[in-house]
Amino acid sequence: MSVLQKLEVPHPPGLTYRQLFLSNDDLAPVPPEKRQWRGINFIAFWIADSFNVNTWMIVSSMVQLGLSWWQAWICVWLGYGFVAPFICMNARPGAIFHITFPVVARTSFGLYGSLWCTFNRGVMACIWYGVQASIGGDCMKVMLRAIWPSVNNIPNHLPESSGTTTRDFMCFFLFWLISLPAIWFPIHKIRHLFTLKSIVAPTAGITFFIWCIVKAKGVGPIISRPGTIHGSELGWGMVVSLMSCISNMATLVTNAPDFASRARTPSAALWPQFWSVPIGFSLVSFVGIIVSSSSETIYGEAIWSPIDLLNRFLDDNPSSATRFGVWFIAASFIIAQLGTNISANSISAGCDLTSLFPRFINIRRGGYVAAIVGLVMLPWNLLKSSNQFTSYLSAYSVFLSSIAGVMITEYYVIRRGRYRIADLYNSDKTGWYYYTYGINLRAYAAYISGILINVVGFAGATGRDVPLAATRIYQMSFFTGFGISMLIYILLNILFPVPGSSIREGFWEVDLSDATDTPEAVESVIGRTIGNDGTSSISSDDKKQGNASVSVQEA
Repeated sequence: MSVLQKLEVPHPPGLTYRQLFLSNDDLAPVPPEKRQWRGINFIAFWIADSFNVNTWMIVSSMVQLGLSWWQAWICVWLGYGFVAPFICMNARPGAIFHITFPVVARTSFGLYGSLWCTFNRGVMACIWYGVQASIGGDCMKVMLRAIWPSVNNIPNHLPESSGTTTRDFMCFFLFWLISLPAIWFPIHKIRHLFTLKSIVAPTAGITFFIWCIVKAKGVGPIISRPGTIHGSELGWGMVVSLMSCISNMATLVTNAPDFASRARTPSAALWPQFWSVPIGFSLVSFVGIIVSSSSETIYGEAIWSPIDLLNRFLDDNPSSATRFGVWFIAASFIIAQLGTNISANSISAGCDLTSLFPRFINIRRGGYVAAIVGLVMLPWNLLKSSNQFTSYLSAYSVFLSSIAGVMITEYYVIRRGRYRIADLYNSDKTGWYYYTYGINLRAYAAYISGILINVVGFAGATGRDVPLAATRIYQMSFFTGFGISMLIYILLNILFPVPGSSIREGFWEVDLSDATDTPEAVESVIGRTIGNDGTSSISSDDKKQGNASVSVQEA
């Protein structure tokens, strides 16, 4: 056996290189025994994901922009309320057919054209893994300082060129190290981590909330402070603020099928996500507002970072009770950052890298690749080289809206719920998703169009002088990118229909793998898969083989 063969992930014997390039166990439809995510698991997932340092601080930029606290909070509700339906829509194919984002992307971009989308998302996930781990290291530093105050005085033995100190690197490495066991667990089991986080993190948040109010003897001056901008400036300030919430979720919109593929039922991935996203993120943001407002009374300045505020609590010889409280809250933030890094980055990177190298990488290996990249990229240097680095990453992620625009349009408008699961793993030229040498040029034309309308404004976000109109378009970049890519994709599919186009037909969520392209054959499959009660009558064995519909519903 050669070295390459030893590195391969487990697969059935006798597969060709072309087959090995399109599938492995983590790319195949999720078998029934691994579809264990119920509605409560999705609720716990979003509660857990909402409680992290980035969400806590997201209102700070809005208040500093000149909005009052209640105007900023309205923007949070609107922003996450607008993005929740997009998450649910893009999650639907995963919940119905139990396939992950890289496979869903094949339906619109083609078997090989989808690789750019997954590479794009995978690189972002690896970079963000390092950035979030660096923030987790700061949480670790506060927790250790609460236990052993002398940690703050560890001498530095690293050169200035390293960009960090011995103390800070130790804390970063400890957080990075404790994250590794969590990557080992498969997606259908990691839901227990999010359940734990959804209990511990909100408990710590409420404790922090009450503690600061009691310490400040009130909610602080930010609550009574009016906004400083008015008129059109206020209007566009609110637009920018709510769009910052949406851009913060753009990556999770794109790879929504990853988790939905493990849903026990399609409804488990619908309403629980629809409601828990805006409610969870808005409540965490409100806690952040009150805590920061209270800090202004305590210290004479608003401290928006909860990590910085906890550090201040440890100054000036704190009592044992204060140190314990800081330890508990900081430890909860560590769990919070760990859960966020797993959900938004390591699992996403694992799914994406699996599609790029399915012969050698599965989701678990891909997650560890992301962890290694997050370590060797020295994220503290990126964060210190520019205080706008995370803003650049958030701005770049908004361009993922063009990918989401094409994917959602493909499912709901072009295919109308009809898939051929077998063709997603077959490079035969007669397959629906082979397109032109495996690339759907229509999808790429739409994707590039969605980018081009925002590219001038994106340049402005990086510091260049651009026209005001371009800035305004970019300020609504998620909707402009999504809308333009959707319209262009529909138009191109009307002019140049894709194989199996159902744009003028009813909406049926059905797998047509065992049917020809004739209307009679389609009706035959639908008739055989729908029982008298309107539910699927296909056996579980047929579903495992991908020969029949996983679910069939009429809109």
